[in-house]
Amino acid sequence: MTIHGLSKTTLLDYPGHLACTVFTGHCNLRCPFCHNGELVLCPSSEPSIPEEDFFAFLESRKGRLEGVAITGGEPTVNADLEDFIKKIKERGLLVKLDSNGLKPDVLKKLIDASLVDYVAMDIKSSKEGYPLACGIKNLDISPVEESVNLLMNSGIEYEFRTTVCRELHGEKEFRDIAQWIKGCNAYYLQSYKPSETILSHMMDDDFKKNYPLSFTPYKNEELKEFCNLLTSLNVNASLRGIA
Repeated sequence: MTIHGLSKTTLLDYPGHLACTVFTGHCNLRCPFCHNGELVLCPSSEPSIPEEDFFAFLESRKGRLEGVAITGGEPTVNADLEDFIKKIKERGLLVKLDSNGLKPDVLKKLIDASLVDYVAMDIKSSKEGYPLACGIKNLDISPVEESVNLLMNSGIEYEFRTTVCRELHGEKEFRDIAQWIKGCNAYYLQSYKPSETILSHMMDDDFKKNYPLSFTPYKNEELKEFCNLLTSLNVNASLRGIA
């Protein structure tokens, strides 16, 4: 596995556990608001950490770290993900995986092999809003729907989450999402944080004609209203990173 970043200690990325976070490269989506554009478009140009150095780090934190959170990019597009996770599990650590859900076959294989303990899956928007939110005009979201159903019936710990901005999300989107994921374990809303280095700024002119180039966060009180709406629609919704 090519590792493009390592956060050595986190209490946030893996709920309830002291963990480290590794960042992988490549992605099968082109979400215009993505903050990790370099990892998506040109991971080979980013610094990398040799796998043996990472596992040496884990050995140095033996008995202190409880788990590893794997994020990206999109981890499931990497062919060596399964082998990488096996090496982590051999060291007695928990594994949390972040995913966009576009590869349900990979998720199922990992779940069936008991290689993941927690999955955090992005819900980019309502089903109708997915192509705009993901930067792909004719996106087939049936794999995402399959992943939602898989996680909700998997028996493992999981969460769904949405990064919220004015340009992509409103009451209609959240009402539609509520119908889609009603009954889920947990659904988190997290606020978009403005950045000058989002993916849309790195794309070609054709992309820039079809997708938003800037994004605006909602006020905290507005996010709380969305959360209350979702709760009223029988979704176990919470805010993350918001006081």
